[in-house]
Amino acid sequence: MPKEILINIESGEKRVAIVNNGVLEEFYIERPQDKTIVGNIYKGRIDAVLPALGAAFVDIGLLKKGFLYLSELEEMLEHESSSDEGPDEDKQVKKPQRSKKSPKETIKKNQEVMVQVVKEQFGTKGPRLSCNIGLAGRYLVLTPHQNHIGVSRRIEEDDERRRLKQVLHELKLPKDAGFIVRTAASGKSKQELDNDVHFLSKLWDKMSEGLEKRKAPAVVYEEYDLTLRVIRDSFADDVDKLVVDSKEEYYRIMRFMKTFLKYLSGRVHYYPQGNLFENNDIERQINRIHESKVYLKSKAYLVIEPTEGLVVIDVNSGGFKRNIEQEDMAFKVNCEAAQEVARQLKLRDLGGIIVIDFIDMEKEGHRREVFNVLKKALSTDKAKYDILGISRFGVVEMTRERVHRTIQMLSYQVCPYCQGRAKIKSALTVSIDAQRELKKYLQNNRVKEVSVSLNPVIVDEILKSKQGLYLIERKFHVKVNLISNPALHLEDIRVS
Repeated sequence: MPKEILINIESGEKRVAIVNNGVLEEFYIERPQDKTIVGNIYKGRIDAVLPALGAAFVDIGLLKKGFLYLSELEEMLEHESSSDEGPDEDKQVKKPQRSKKSPKETIKKNQEVMVQVVKEQFGTKGPRLSCNIGLAGRYLVLTPHQNHIGVSRRIEEDDERRRLKQVLHELKLPKDAGFIVRTAASGKSKQELDNDVHFLSKLWDKMSEGLEKRKAPAVVYEEYDLTLRVIRDSFADDVDKLVVDSKEEYYRIMRFMKTFLKYLSGRVHYYPQGNLFENNDIERQINRIHESKVYLKSKAYLVIEPTEGLVVIDVNSGGFKRNIEQEDMAFKVNCEAAQEVARQLKLRDLGGIIVIDFIDMEKEGHRREVFNVLKKALSTDKAKYDILGISRFGVVEMTRERVHRTIQMLSYQVCPYCQGRAKIKSALTVSIDAQRELKKYLQNNRVKEVSVSLNPVIVDEILKSKQGLYLIERKFHVKVNLISNPALHLEDIRVS
C-alpha cells in the first residue's frame, strides 16, 4: 500500500493518520477546547521583567502569562532601530551594536510587543513565546524581523541549496524581511516559490494594517487548524491520496487545494462508506499507542515509560529465537528496535530527555551500526532533536523537541484510583491498613459496635486469618462488623 493521509471528523474531534504501507506513522488529534495555540501571533503586554532570569512574562490574553527571553526582545528592538536607518542592499544581516543599557532599563512593564507562541503550555508552565516571528507557507517561511535568506538543514544536497538561494535572490522580496526555505521546496520551480512569496507578503501586510491601533493583548494571527496544517506540511508528491470521511470538510479542503495545491487536488477523496479508520485497520493501531510494551516482528519488545521530563525506552529480546550467538542476537534485535524507537517517538510525540537502553553488545562495530540505523530512522522526524553517541553499555541519550501536548495528555487523565502511580496496594496491604484504621478510630471513639465497609476482596483477605480482628475486639471490647461493598475501590476503607 502507498502513503496516505486519512482524516476522520467527529462532532467534537478531528483525527489525522499518516499511513505508509498500512503502518501508522503519524497520528494527531485536535478538539475545539484543546485547539493548539502554537504558531499564533499576539500583540502582548509585558507583565513582569525578571533580569535575573533573563526573561519577561507577557500577557497575551490567556490565563497563564507567556515566557519570553529578554535576549530575543532586545534583538528585535535593535533590528527595528537599524531598519529605520535604511535597508541593507545585499540582504545580509548587519550585526547591530548591543545596547549599553541593561534589560531592566530598556524593557519596561506594560511595554507592548509582538510575539509568537512556539511551545504549548504544560502543567503549571505558561506558553513559550518568541519575538522571532515566522509565517509558514507551503514552501517558505516569512521572517519579518530577520532580513536574510536561509535553507532548511534537511535539504542536504549542496547544489539544491545553492539553487534555492539563487532563486530567492532573483525574486522580488519585501524590504526588511527574510525567508527560510522549507524542506518541501526541494525541486520546486521559481514560479512556485514566487507564488509563496506573494501570498506570505500579502498576509503579513494584512496583519500589519492597523496593528498600532490594536489594544494589547490581542490575537494578530491564528495558525491553521489541524486539517489544513497537515495538508500544508505533509501533503506532498510522495502521498498517493488524501481521504476524508466528512463531506463538509472535503469541500473545505478542496477550496484550500485550489488556492495553494491545485496540482494535487485530484488525489483528495471523500469516503462515505462507514468507519474510515476501522476499515483501514487504523483504530487498532491507535489503541496500541498508549501501551507501555511495543512488540517487534522478531517477538522482541520495547518498554516505553514516559515521565514529565524524561522518557526511558528499554529494549528486550523477549521471545526472539536464541539459536544464534548472544552478540548476533543482540545486534539483530537492536537494529530492528532502533527503527521502531524512531517511529514510536513520532507516533507518540514524545519529548524532553530520552534514554534508550539497547541490549548489550561487545563489538564496537555493532554498536556503531545500531546508532547509525537509529540516526537514519530519525532523519524523517519533523521535530528538532539532538542525539549523543552510543555508550559501551548500549545506552543512547537524546533530546527531542516537545511543542504540543502529547496524544496521551489529550486522551487520558490521571487515574483517580492510583493517582498516577500505575499501581494499587495489594489486598494483604489494604487488609492490614484497614485494621490499623479501625484501631485508630476506636482509640478516639468509645463504642460497643463498629462497622467497616470494604471491597469484597479485602473482606476475604481479612477473614483468611481472624486472629487480628479477634485481638481488636478483645482489646477495645467492641463488636466489629465487616460489610462487603462491591462498589468500593480496593483501597477504600470506611469505618463507622
